[in-house]
Amino acid sequence: MADDQKIYRASTTAPVNIAVIKYWGKRDPTLNLPTNSSLSVTLSQADLRTHTTAACSASFPGPDSLVINGAPQDISGPRTQACLRLLREQRAALESSSSPAPLPSLSSFPLRIASVNNFPTAAGLASSAAGFAALVRAVADLYQLPASPAELSRIARQGSGSACRSLFGGYVAWERGGEGAAGGAEAGAGAGTGAGAEGAQARADDGSDSLATQVAPAGHWPDMRALILVVSADKKGVSSTAGMQATVATSELFATRAATLVPRRMAQMRAAILARDFDAFARLTMRDSNNFHATCLDTEPPIFYLNDVSRAAIRVVEDINKAVGRIVAAYTFDAGPNAVVYYLAENESLVAGTFKADMGSAAGWDTERGRAVQINGGAAIDRKSMSLVVKGVDRVILTGVGEGPISVTEHLIDENGKVVESET
Repeated sequence: MADDQKIYRASTTAPVNIAVIKYWGKRDPTLNLPTNSSLSVTLSQADLRTHTTAACSASFPGPDSLVINGAPQDISGPRTQACLRLLREQRAALESSSSPAPLPSLSSFPLRIASVNNFPTAAGLASSAAGFAALVRAVADLYQLPASPAELSRIARQGSGSACRSLFGGYVAWERGGEGAAGGAEAGAGAGTGAGAEGAQARADDGSDSLATQVAPAGHWPDMRALILVVSADKKGVSSTAGMQATVATSELFATRAATLVPRRMAQMRAAILARDFDAFARLTMRDSNNFHATCLDTEPPIFYLNDVSRAAIRVVEDINKAVGRIVAAYTFDAGPNAVVYYLAENESLVAGTFKADMGSAAGWDTERGRAVQINGGAAIDRKSMSLVVKGVDRVILTGVGEGPISVTEHLIDENGKVVESET
């Protein structure tokens, strides 16, 4: 096949991550620089993943295109364009320095990208994180870039902040960094201040020190598990981007969170993970989730990501811990109503088994993980709360800590450049 007709392809899968120290607020919206650091658990791709194929060819008519779950997407926005531009620049640099045999000019070819999720999109399950991580990793593989996950996390961050954490497996920190606008102290937010708070030293730096780092690989603490209660698969009412902008601009609680609470909790959470101390991990996880949602309520107008079912799930987790006499479960909520309940494998019956006792008919239990959960019907659980959970949860997802992006040979774009059907 002539070079001007050849179609180049690369595919990857990328994971969802769920933060235990939350990212919320931007000090530089253009570069997607966070107001505070964050830390997450990467979840297993056997259960939650985005699968993406990137292809390019001189024969593609252009412009660049993206299809997600079979639906064409508008990729003219600044986030996606920033990612593609930075990846192209790195490929162009390789091409200009290659000798004696020149590399194909892939950086000049139109891109055709196809992506599928095996979980609901825009429903509070970090779809943008997995999506941009998969896009960046797939295009980087297509371009054969010698970039590390940390280097690629800088690019993915500009597509979706939390996407940078999905470039690694295990337990991952997204470092706030000090370069870029409003650098310096882990603050710069509060009522009426926004990212450009008075007194903050705005700089022309590119924010390159705001990137993801691995705190510990999945194998360090492999028995971490998560039960996700999917309260709603509908698109949330207030997007994360709009919500955090409003919080940074109006919440008086947010400045204290960014400047004081998060830096302290980041250090404590690192220590808890490295020591495999679930009690400390759980307490920090629940407190930080509560604090994050408190800042949303303190926003003007208030943002209600949690609903009655979410609050009932919190009560059930509290009752489980009370019945056992120690903390064996920890809830956390991102910008949506879905509950993520962390626990250790040794306590699966005590935690997941208690939910299964009442809601075993919900979708999601009929999986290898779900069938293995032993029912525990002996815990003293508030019946009203459990009834709300049973009625309000559409499905459950059982998963655990997992690995970072994986290159795969199953392509969503065939050898003729056509987008093909695949997993859903």
